[in-house]
Amino acid sequence: MTHETITSPLLAPARLGTHELANRLVVAPMTRTRAKRDGTPTPLMAEYYAQRATAGAIIAEAATPNAAGQTYPNITALHTDAHTDGWRQVTRAVRAAGGGPMFLQVQHGGRIGHPDTSGLTPMAPSPIPLPDPIHTPSGFQQAVTPREMTPDDIRRTIDDFARTARRAIEAGFAGVEVHSANGYLLHQFLAPGTNRRTDAYGGGIDNRIRFTTEVVAAVAAAIGAERTGLRVSPGKAVNGITETDTDGLYPALIEATGEDLAYLHIAFADPAQPLFARLRGLRTGTLIANPVLPAERIPADGGREAAERLLDAGADLIALGRPFLANPDLVDRIRTGAPVNAVRAEYTMYTGGPTGYTDYPTLNPADR
Repeated sequence: MTHETITSPLLAPARLGTHELANRLVVAPMTRTRAKRDGTPTPLMAEYYAQRATAGAIIAEAATPNAAGQTYPNITALHTDAHTDGWRQVTRAVRAAGGGPMFLQVQHGGRIGHPDTSGLTPMAPSPIPLPDPIHTPSGFQQAVTPREMTPDDIRRTIDDFARTARRAIEAGFAGVEVHSANGYLLHQFLAPGTNRRTDAYGGGIDNRIRFTTEVVAAVAAAIGAERTGLRVSPGKAVNGITETDTDGLYPALIEATGEDLAYLHIAFADPAQPLFARLRGLRTGTLIANPVLPAERIPADGGREAAERLLDAGADLIALGRPFLANPDLVDRIRTGAPVNAVRAEYTMYTGGPTGYTDYPTLNPADR
């Protein structure tokens, strides 16, 4: 079957710092829990990312910078030599497939963790438990109350982010994305609902952004600001997060992290919201935007219309998650207007193996 070639700004060449990209489409970071139990990436993961190498760039799924940061079973990590070697096989596979630059998202779960998973009591800005059950090796369990991080915990965690960033470069990544979104540790410091500290890391906006800005600064000092990205999700009530001052919080954060970063990545971006335009105006550098798509399905156009609206609103690159998850050849499907695969949600996480991971059909059977 042949399809009509579609002209879209998503398919135009672009740049990300010093990197030339074949198109403006980015594989968004998506936790898929296909690592080994200790967090080491597997050959199956190398296959998965290589299948999606036609994207302009890839942001690999969240890797924890220490054992305390582990969220769920079989998520990735990067704080041992085995982790570094495993990720090196992934980046080599993507390069061999002709892929563009690959960044690694670094994420600490904070209160989103469980002793049955990590062997440790989770740490968080304040001892406020996640209100929802959490997946553990024995299934879903009620979350435990985290212990409040001490000043030493904070300093060690910042250092761990920097060490993981250096390991990422050793493993062949172009850079790292500091994950300050989606209700994980850095976001927990930002949000007043999870941060009730009375020291320099709690209270007003300037204090609540301090931990994220110090992590970003440490990572940038370790590998260079031009290799450092930041992800945020303003106003997104996920993982029990509540924000009451979003419109003041994020402009202050973006201004405090500086103009020299490789990119700012806004998750769940809505071009109709004034805050999106304001954050765009605060940065002259690369802005990656992740559009809001229907939760129950992938749009028939693979997210193209929503992505193009974000480009029109000032985004430079578009990060797509589920469309790339179910369509390794999403770039070609957008180019030709071909139908897209639906996500097989029951295999998204916690199942392991290739089903719903590396076995999605492509337009060219030879690519499978």
